[in-house]
Amino acid sequence: MSQSSDPLRPGDHVDGVAAPSQPPLGVRGWARFLWRQLTSMRTAIVLLLLLAVAAIPGSLVPQESSDPNGVIQVRADNPELIWLYDALSLHDVYSSPWFSAIYILLFTSLVGCVVPRLAHHWKAMRAQPPRTPARLSRLVGFQTVPGDASDLDRADRVLRRLGYRTARYGDSVSAERGYLRETGNLLFHISMLGLLLVIGLGSGFGYDGQRLLVEGRGFANTLSSYDSFSSGQWFDEGSLEPFAVVLDDLQVEYETENRDAIGAPLDFTALVSVTEDGAERDAQIKVNEPLNVAGADLYLISNGYAPRISVRDASGQVVYDQYTPFLAQDDAMTSLGVIKLPDGLEEQLGLRGFFYPTAVPLDTGALASAYPDLANPVLSLQAFAGDLGLDRGVPRSVYALETDEMTQIAGGDSGTDALTLAPGQTIDIPGGLGTITFEDVRRYGVIEVHVDHTQTPVFWITVLLFVSLLASLLVPRRRMWVKAVGDRLELAGLARGEDPTLERAVDDLAQRLVDDGAATGGDDAAATADAVGATAGEARPAGPADRPRE
Repeated sequence: MSQSSDPLRPGDHVDGVAAPSQPPLGVRGWARFLWRQLTSMRTAIVLLLLLAVAAIPGSLVPQESSDPNGVIQVRADNPELIWLYDALSLHDVYSSPWFSAIYILLFTSLVGCVVPRLAHHWKAMRAQPPRTPARLSRLVGFQTVPGDASDLDRADRVLRRLGYRTARYGDSVSAERGYLRETGNLLFHISMLGLLLVIGLGSGFGYDGQRLLVEGRGFANTLSSYDSFSSGQWFDEGSLEPFAVVLDDLQVEYETENRDAIGAPLDFTALVSVTEDGAERDAQIKVNEPLNVAGADLYLISNGYAPRISVRDASGQVVYDQYTPFLAQDDAMTSLGVIKLPDGLEEQLGLRGFFYPTAVPLDTGALASAYPDLANPVLSLQAFAGDLGLDRGVPRSVYALETDEMTQIAGGDSGTDALTLAPGQTIDIPGGLGTITFEDVRRYGVIEVHVDHTQTPVFWITVLLFVSLLASLLVPRRRMWVKAVGDRLELAGLARGEDPTLERAVDDLAQRLVDDGAATGGDDAAATADAVGATAGEARPAGPADRPRE
């Protein structure tokens, strides 16, 4: 249908007007667009939440840096998931590429967000308050008080005493305050940057070391003294402070009165001797009360029993005699341990057994521990003869015994009872290999030495975060104007954001102007005071739509 034959179209209608074409962004345009998206506050918040979510696997999956034994156990229990652990670096989350990428993006986003705002805030603080609007009657808290242009100097003084920055514009005074709100907001984000920087860099100089100590034994703060050790990427072995610690006694208190909780642990105390700077002192370590030595925090993280077991060959020659840590398996401290004897006997010997602090027989004839303290200690061992597999160049756990190439000679299906001993008792090893003696038993404690150079900076940054957050939430940003119109002064205010106390602040300013005039105005003071009640609240703003834009 033609335009002339269509009665519904106006005579000046034009068909086929093409939509305006946008010029291509180009490389610089796309780079500018992506940078603005990355440095927006919304992106920073999303990245912060993403960082928190990314840290969850680090608390659920054992980490190489803090729990290497747990890593070994998880990988042994879930061999079909090893590829997933390695692909996603789940055993080293905080050093993984994907976690580092989120961390770096968040840091970049915060820097790009804060720096321009710093420049803008600096200019705003140095700029004069804005000019007085033409119609104050449309603003919040509008009211009038008696006065004229000669009273503007007095109004200026009152506003300055209230903390406002002021400027004179003809027959009016313009005032502004509340810059601390934006300052607090910026300090909050700068503190977040500082927190990320301190944690990211400071943790690279720290270290964690663990050492199992039997009562009466000690260690020095050297790399070779630790059973396990992990450190940041910038750690220097020369930064280890010289000190030594001896575990004198490990005291454990158990519940003995509440029948429903008999044997529950109540308190753990490690009594230690510390040698530092050539001086020795006594100290103690509790579970939630670490000991600080030469800038390092010492924690008591676990405990157990270490039976002293001696093994003699057929001629009576001692081939093994030491305290062997057994790992607790339940709340009653039933403990599992392994002894490996590659040399000294006619055959390699492996011993795997349980230690029962308070042994009681079960109906099946097996033993169990009824109480975690040493009331009736018993040691039960299974013996294996053969190849321990220690010469194959493959690392082996000291708490695991590989028996594939060995023959069981005591306990299990061997046809010979397990070797059961009480303290001071000796028993023959089947096959004439020698004898085993259960000498005595002591407690052991695992001491963790932790050095974290970020603790003090993080504390003060956290305090600054809290204070700056309060400032950004509680300090109001507002403007005030006092304008001389004939024989009256017009007052009004305007808030930058939500400010439910603004109207009250204008009333307070009016009252202060009246009180200041009463103190300096002589005979007119009473008349001025009476006029305030009649003029205050004469005209209030109709609503946000009527307020002028800043």
